[in-house]
Amino acid sequence: MKRLIIIFFCLLTINAVAQKKKLLNKPKYDNYWYHFGISLGINTMDFTIHNSGSFFNLDTVYSIENNKHPGFNINIVTNLKVNDNWDLRFTPGLCFGQRDLDYYIQLNDTTFSHHVMQIESTFLQFPFLLKYRAKRLNNYRPYLIAGINYSYDLAAQKKIKEKEKPKIRLNRSDIYLEMGFGIDYYLTYFKFSTELRFSLGMNDIVRRDKTEYTRSIERMNSKIVSLIFYFE
Repeated sequence: MKRLIIIFFCLLTINAVAQKKKLLNKPKYDNYWYHFGISLGINTMDFTIHNSGSFFNLDTVYSIENNKHPGFNINIVTNLKVNDNWDLRFTPGLCFGQRDLDYYIQLNDTTFSHHVMQIESTFLQFPFLLKYRAKRLNNYRPYLIAGINYSYDLAAQKKIKEKEKPKIRLNRSDIYLEMGFGIDYYLTYFKFSTELRFSLGMNDIVRRDKTEYTRSIERMNSKIVSLIFYFE
């Protein structure tokens, strides 16, 4: 009899634990046709540089390297539900970052100088994204995301200070192809998400100035990797 009682209480305990695991936070959240939120993120900006065909015929520019720096971004989230698995998202905001171009200048056959161009960017971003959500598993739901992002660089083409010269300028407008993945976490009072996103600029962003600093570059594209935290 005692064994039956012990087995009975063990089964009750196991059942109670199983029920707790199945308790859902905000179970009706995915039934809403639209919702809003904000996102905060950190990023690293980079360049993809294609040397021009005349690069090795130039007298002064010996090599070009680019260095990344951490930045951050803040966005507003507008989410429209298309169906049970698909969402359409518009997340306008600001993105701040910096990239350095390291120019090695050949002064003569044996002497070189090093010049660093610090290029800061402040992007107004207008991303339109499609989000595919997998099946919800308890209180989390993985997803994939992709879309396009029109960006306008407020810091591009600004007046260059005398002490910063020589320095190239960037074009203000660019269009990014974006893709990434993340996980939605359903908390008690809101949904929290983490997302890793890759952004590849489609346009050549160098503003030509007829100097060897731009003549040495045939094409330069922008790219950004972002880790984003959503509160919706």
